[in-house]
Amino acid sequence: MLQIRPARYSDAEVAFDIRLQAIRHQCIAVYTPEQVQAWTQVPLTERYRARVERQYSIAWWGEVAVATGLIDFQTGELGALFVLPAFMGQGIGKAMIQYLERLALEVGLAEIHLDATPNATAFYHRCGYHGEVGGIYTSPSGLELACTPMHKRLVG
Repeated sequence: MLQIRPARYSDAEVAFDIRLQAIRHQCIAVYTPEQVQAWTQVPLTERYRARVERQYSIAWWGEVAVATGLIDFQTGELGALFVLPAFMGQGIGKAMIQYLERLALEVGLAEIHLDATPNATAFYHRCGYHGEVGGIYTSPSGLELACTPMHKRLVG
């Protein structure tokens, strides 16, 4: 059974691994191998660990961490939605989005936004997000990647 909970500092390594696997599995279809390598070769830092503890949520299937996601309550940005490849297509990403949207509503956010990778744009459309114009996402390491800026008005 799927359970989603706020992440802990000790979850940083598993969150980092989920991110790495998801990017290498899904994003290779829309970015060059060099872009994927640059995106995934960054080290696990103390700053990342602190952000995991502060903003991330983790989805667990039994004893296995299977997905991550975050909502920044200051900016209204949804991000870091990654699902382990073996668990993709089972509704886990959608469940994480619904969980994060609920958290956003609880703190009074009326709208949230995100930058979707090209391979995830259709998924976010199915989840009620809007956005068609291409954009550029700049990763924390400075890497620039094509994306689709998207937004969704939340209804309480």
